[in-house]
Amino acid sequence: MVNIKKKDMVVVLAGKDKGKRGEVRSVTPGKDSVLVTGVNMVTKHARGTQAKPGGLQKKEMPIHISNVALVCPRCDKAVRPKSGAMKTGERIRLCRKCGETI
Repeated sequence: MVNIKKKDMVVVLAGKDKGKRGEVRSVTPGKDSVLVTGVNMVTKHARGTQAKPGGLQKKEMPIHISNVALVCPRCDKAVRPKSGAMKTGERIRLCRKCGETI
């Protein structure tokens, strides 16, 4: 089960961008990867077209989902969320440190 969703705030745990925070732009469950804003920037060479200029372009690349941790909005710490259920039966994510709904 993937505990990280689009628009979640995450912190990078491993790699060249360790410690950086960013918002998740997309999640690819089949490849277990996430695309985080401002993290894992690479330089790509692009051929110019009439619509776009060519040259060197900075681009974000996906990173493995095991290398990021969800940041709790209340306690502002990196957590691995646990799942719970509301009285209506709806599944929710809970912070392991403060117990707040994420």
